[in-house]
Amino acid sequence: MGFFGWTASRRLTAILSLVVAFLAIGAVFALLPTPSSSPAPTSGLPASAESAKVSKLLESSPQAGTTVGILVYTHGDQKLSDSDRSAVAASASRLAKESTVPQAVRPRFADDGRAALVTVPVSADKVKNDAGAVADRLRSAARDGLPSGVQARLTGPVGFQADITGAFAGADVRLLLVTALVVAVLLIVTYRSPILWIVPLVVVGAADGVARQLVSVLADLANVTVDASVSGIQSVLVFGAGTNYALLIVSRYREELLREQNRFVAMRRAMTHAGPAVLASGGTVTVALLLLLLGRLQGTQALGFACAIGIVVALIFGLLVLPAALVLCGRGVFWPFVPRADADATHRSVWGRIGEGVARRPLRIAAGAVVLLGVLSVGLVGARVGLAQIDQFVGNPESVQAQRVVDDAFPAGLTASTTVLAPTSAADRVETLVGDASGVQSVTRGPSWDGRQELDVTLTSAPQSDGAYATIRELRSQLADEGGAVARTLVGGTDATALDVADVSHGDQMLILPLIIAVVFAFLAVLLRSLVAPIVLIATVLATFAASVGASNWLFQNVLGFPAFDTSVLLFGFLFLVALGVDYNIFLTSRAREERRTRSTRDAIVAALGSTGAVITSAGILLAAVFVVLGVLPVVALAQVGTIVCLGVLLDTLVVRTILVPALVVKLGDRFWWPGRLPEEHGRHAAAETLPLPPTPAAVTAPDDASADRPAR
Repeated sequence: MGFFGWTASRRLTAILSLVVAFLAIGAVFALLPTPSSSPAPTSGLPASAESAKVSKLLESSPQAGTTVGILVYTHGDQKLSDSDRSAVAASASRLAKESTVPQAVRPRFADDGRAALVTVPVSADKVKNDAGAVADRLRSAARDGLPSGVQARLTGPVGFQADITGAFAGADVRLLLVTALVVAVLLIVTYRSPILWIVPLVVVGAADGVARQLVSVLADLANVTVDASVSGIQSVLVFGAGTNYALLIVSRYREELLREQNRFVAMRRAMTHAGPAVLASGGTVTVALLLLLLGRLQGTQALGFACAIGIVVALIFGLLVLPAALVLCGRGVFWPFVPRADADATHRSVWGRIGEGVARRPLRIAAGAVVLLGVLSVGLVGARVGLAQIDQFVGNPESVQAQRVVDDAFPAGLTASTTVLAPTSAADRVETLVGDASGVQSVTRGPSWDGRQELDVTLTSAPQSDGAYATIRELRSQLADEGGAVARTLVGGTDATALDVADVSHGDQMLILPLIIAVVFAFLAVLLRSLVAPIVLIATVLATFAASVGASNWLFQNVLGFPAFDTSVLLFGFLFLVALGVDYNIFLTSRAREERRTRSTRDAIVAALGSTGAVITSAGILLAAVFVVLGVLPVVALAQVGTIVCLGVLLDTLVVRTILVPALVVKLGDRFWWPGRLPEEHGRHAAAETLPLPPTPAAVTAPDDASADRPAR
């Protein structure tokens, strides 16, 4: 019988499997603590990053535990009148009562008179615990008594934190509902049955719920912070991958039902053939996700941790629970298109006809597909990586509106804090060097403690711009080159943190991307017993990635208005496209290897495309649609990941797997399987292609109502 399909090999084992599954699910939800709400995304730099060291040292400063909210005042496009200025001053007095440093709360007016701002120091702990409440108090104090037409908007650390926390409030539930709805609609369209879609949706939904519970508990034990964006990606991945596995299993089960009267035997055969491919697919994705644990950014590690658990749970439910649920539902679950063992299953699918067309002109068709991918890859020209803080939101929240006013009306680096911590003995020299550096507007001495002198630096460049990053790099380089005590000076702050995130993210990509390719190669080599096949398949997936990123870059810059890729997008996009994209190649080529037992490599790939084309296309469209759902969350990075994966999966499904891979396999012939031994020599079994096979014992097994192991009467 083998491992695959044993849970559905008999009625009793299927019932027991579902009972065990229900008990396990109940235990997970009853015994494990309810997951707390996911925190908003954070940078998660390693402790070795220079800006992280500054943040750690500042925790012991006299001003520790303080952050700021910045209130920005405007009167439309007009200059602030004298009465407007008086109202702003009164507003500042009210805001001082909300501040931990009231004497520091003073209004500042722009040179052109069109804007004013008030910086309000507040408790960082209160903001961390409830940013929304702190923001509401500041807004209320600022707006009370303002003249008609004068607006007060909140930005700065408090404003951005409040906006992103508010945007993610309830996002988990919203994302889950939209994802489930998309999956349900597409399953109904795919199966054309009012019943069948319910089974995989319930199984995958249960898998997602169990995965969420396990991730919450295990993350606490492993001290991993799983934020709202990671939770969102995890749910999308479990639903997408889990439904893909279900589609493949249901498709193969239906195919076997057309040949076999006993549904338990049919499921056992289906799982014997489809199970290894599903396991190899899920194993590839899981190991690729675990490679993210090698990254240095905490967000990268958390994504790998949570999503790997999610895929493992989806595999368990797909391989063990789904088959048992399907066989117990009987053939009627396919109503109104119920597969019968005596039905004519010899019709040629449209995918088989496409395969025949590709096989007749493989070189020309492969060249056309490569040209298409190359043209789309041209969109990479001019691509930029790194989003400023005001570009990281989908939409235009209040904090972004206010920050744009500040950038237009005040010195560029006014609201971006850059903090330099110098040894007290070298403070004078460091202050001179920093003040004379290009890109620095002003230097102000802050408190001194524990042998450290704080210097608050204002840059001339806009926050998180290339100019600001260049200044930070130059400051660090000059101070390090000075030697002595000066070289122990640290440069931190918001711009330095964003720069360190970009640098660490780039390092993670250089480490992890080659390892992902190596893992995928190893899985393909073992599954297909070939060295040529993995090279060909990985090359097509890499070409798909380049094309999808190029097309996405054009879309972002010309349609959606995203000026650059977020620093994490390329790594995550590469991971999901390579690991998930190779799934379809696994399903196709593993079926081709199976078909190669009785036919030539050319005919085997055509037959494999005819058999798997419909289900793989359905799976690809569903996965693409599910990843688009990431746009429900209000973060540009997630929208970008969703778009790249969506375009990449559609390209992989409709172009690469449909025409490019079959064309390359036909052109290579038996060399595609080198150096492994071919499944069977075609010549030895030529008769099998023309002569009917004698009945096998499986052909006379019991009908559905009998035990799969009892002979028919």
